[in-house]
Amino acid sequence: MKTLSRLSIVLLPVMLFAGCESLGTQEGATVEDRGTIAEGAEGAEGAQARGARAGTAFEGHPLEDPASLLSQRVIYFDFDSASIRAADRPVLQAHAEYLAGHGAATVSLEGHTDERGSREYNIALGERRAKAVRQLLLFQGASPVQLETVSFGEERPLADGHDESAWQQNRRVEINYKTR
Repeated sequence: MKTLSRLSIVLLPVMLFAGCESLGTQEGATVEDRGTIAEGAEGAEGAQARGARAGTAFEGHPLEDPASLLSQRVIYFDFDSASIRAADRPVLQAHAEYLAGHGAATVSLEGHTDERGSREYNIALGERRAKAVRQLLLFQGASPVQLETVSFGEERPLADGHDESAWQQNRRVEINYKTR
């Protein structure tokens, strides 16, 4: 386990830097999973300016627009992984651009795991996940003072159950805006 932790500490920055090169792509993304390709390409400005999908103008706060990438605030992870999926990068880019344009906005990045593994291991994994999201938001323009990370490990499951469908929902980082 210690070797795996050390290896992940060394490889995480390398993978993040390598991934930054292809931030504009959505390899593996589907319309059903993450919205349209155009939403990802437009970034936060396009997501904020565009109204509801029916073409009517959304008149609320940009973070409340259901047609915006900013309304997506959960990033899911594979089993025993803190690597951000390519399909989630446009969502994180939209949040980073929103944060960069709204200096007073702050978020809490809450890392979660499924129930497998020891309590200590899951707290550490949840923290690695939250820090991976934080690092990508920083690379894309958010300020360090806007981002707080916390790990809940397995303590706050989204889905009850002891099968893969429940575990998939519990392996996540939630982006919670504290101030807008």
